[in-house]
Amino acid sequence: MPDAAVSTLSHNWALAVFLLGVLGLCAFMLLLSSVLGSRAWGRSKNEPFESGIVSTGDTRLRFSAKFYLVAMLFVIFDVEALFLFAWAVTVRESGWAGFIGAFIFISILVAGLVYEASIGALDWSPAGRRKRQAKLK
Repeated sequence: MPDAAVSTLSHNWALAVFLLGVLGLCAFMLLLSSVLGSRAWGRSKNEPFESGIVSTGDTRLRFSAKFYLVAMLFVIFDVEALFLFAWAVTVRESGWAGFIGAFIFISILVAGLVYEASIGALDWSPAGRRKRQAKLK
């Protein structure tokens, strides 16, 4: 066998052994938890536990769409931070082309942020909503 084939075969065997080890460890942990886990059932077992505080009320609360909007904005700007961190690591290798690309990326996101602020997506105060409604009328 040529040396390349031997190294490829040994690499594949190492990957297969690793995957078998991972699957075996997962199966072992699941089996161990089912064997050692508690099987007691009762009223207190079926109630949610919130840091030692007895829960009150219904768990199905209706949230305003603003909460979801803030969550989406957070994800968008969090992903922006990830892209900018990756750009910052390679800023010397990317040169001016990378700088211009990052500038365009940031400009688009700033334009989106200005638009969101202008339509009131970031305004939670009732006074701000009243001002916005007064402008529309």
